[in-house]
Amino acid sequence: MSELKWLKSSFSEASGNACVEVATTLGDRIALRESDSPAHVLVTDRAALEALMRSMRRRGHAATP
Repeated sequence: MSELKWLKSSFSEASGNACVEVATTLGDRIALRESDSPAHVLVTDRAALEALMRSMRRRGHAATP
C-alpha cells in the first residue's frame, strides 16, 4: 500500500510520530495506519468508518473538528 497518498491527521504531533494517517483506495474504501507502524494497514469502507466516528463522538472519545 506504499503507492497510496497518505494524509496525516490535523491533530497529530508536530514531530509526526504519533498520528493516524488515512488514504483513499479504489471504490469506497479507506486505508488507515499509525505513522509509527506504517506496515500495518487497516482497510474499511466509508460507512463503517463514519459509524465508528459517530459512536466515538457520542461517547466523548474523539475530538470534533
